[in-house]
Amino acid sequence: MVLPTKPYNHVICDRVDGAHDSDLRRSLGRTTTYSVTKNTLAKRAAADAGIAGLDELFTGPTALAFVSGDPVEAAKSLREFAKANPLLIIKGGVFEGKAISAAEVGRLADLESREVLLAKLAGAMKANLSKAAALFQAPLAQAVRTVAALQDKREKDSGSAPADE
Repeated sequence: MVLPTKPYNHVICDRVDGAHDSDLRRSLGRTTTYSVTKNTLAKRAAADAGIAGLDELFTGPTALAFVSGDPVEAAKSLREFAKANPLLIIKGGVFEGKAISAAEVGRLADLESREVLLAKLAGAMKANLSKAAALFQAPLAQAVRTVAALQDKREKDSGSAPADE
């Protein structure tokens, strides 16, 4: 077994019994592959991939979730499945080539999806651009109002001047 380092992220967990295995695979979707593995092979593959700090996770029954899509969605799916099936225990994972703890996998699951974060970023950028456009337009509009006020004042002054004489 070889642990690919890019573009995969990995989640290491206790394996689920056969009755729930197909449900877990289905809940993970097409971008995540779930595989039961032998600890010795997983340790060797992690060492060959240059990922340190995983040896303590490879104890007891072990399964790997290979994530090629959005790691947040995979972490959420695993967390939801673990809530419904207490046999699934998330031990840790690998994110962007670095070992992470089970708590960090949980924090990853707490994030919003990539699409939601991108939409929020786009909205923030649009709001800032709108503010900038209004800021650049304000001096021009103020200058136009000032010129209009001066014209009105001249018209009043020129209209009232002959009446005074």
